[in-house]
Amino acid sequence: MTTPPALLIAGHGTRDEAGAEAFRDFVRELGRRHPELPVAGGFIELSPPPLGDAVTELVERGVRRFAAVPLMLVSAGHAKGDIPAALSREKERHPGISYTYGRPLGPHPALLRVLERRLAEAVDPSWDPSEVTVLLVGRGSTDPDANAEVFKAARLLWEGRGYAAVETAFVSLAAPDVPGGLDRCVRLGARRVVVLPYFLFTGILPDRVRHQTEEWAAAHQETEVRSADVIGPEPELLDLVWERYEEAVKGDLRMNCDSCVYRIALPGFEDKVGLPQQPHFHPDDDGDHHHGHHHGHGHAHSHAH
Repeated sequence: MTTPPALLIAGHGTRDEAGAEAFRDFVRELGRRHPELPVAGGFIELSPPPLGDAVTELVERGVRRFAAVPLMLVSAGHAKGDIPAALSREKERHPGISYTYGRPLGPHPALLRVLERRLAEAVDPSWDPSEVTVLLVGRGSTDPDANAEVFKAARLLWEGRGYAAVETAFVSLAAPDVPGGLDRCVRLGARRVVVLPYFLFTGILPDRVRHQTEEWAAAHQETEVRSADVIGPEPELLDLVWERYEEAVKGDLRMNCDSCVYRIALPGFEDKVGLPQQPHFHPDDDGDHHHGHHHGHGHAHSHAH
């Protein structure tokens, strides 16, 4: 029987010791859940252990093949550049190892469910969702693609859940910042706002989000503002990391199937799951096709599981 590849978790790193320990605890819990394979984790910057130490730990345990999963919500500079560069360096340091690289975690329906729970914990149970505006606050990046991913998560959180709106802000490097995002919510007519940090664990930046929210709320007492908690080491997050591991091992790195209504039961679109896809009839297509009834050219991937 072939030994399955080990699992290497790549974290961002934080100067907040509680946040770094939350990551280390998460890695340990993954190891407990999957005793059949070695699991290790390390950081790109700021916190011990560095990613290189985690690779060395695996190698010393006899590992020659592993799958690396970035424990990150969006694909920014770390996931796109720093981690691949670090893994390439480790391959030079440890001749004979091989690895596959998984994709970042979000936006995924499992994480959206956790975000929905965080909102429910933060609001008054008597509030109607249609009276609640959510401000989803991401880390922020100089990479426009990474920032756009946070907007995608915000839109997916809004779809089918009945909130008045889900707006987007960033705590660093990108606009709008948290006060600017809150100002925008008010200009859109918000009277009740929940600030929802799009972060996995506690740390310096989520603390900054809460602090900036409290400062803004103190100066705008006509608006009711609540702060929600970070995602945290929830069972859904553990399951999702394992899903990303299995994708990487099998080479099943998909397009945007996580949020495809034909694969996943998204709120309000449950009836679309598994629907066969028909190509559009184009009036200028004078081929031998019958009007829209032929198969196989419309949607870019199969929906069968």
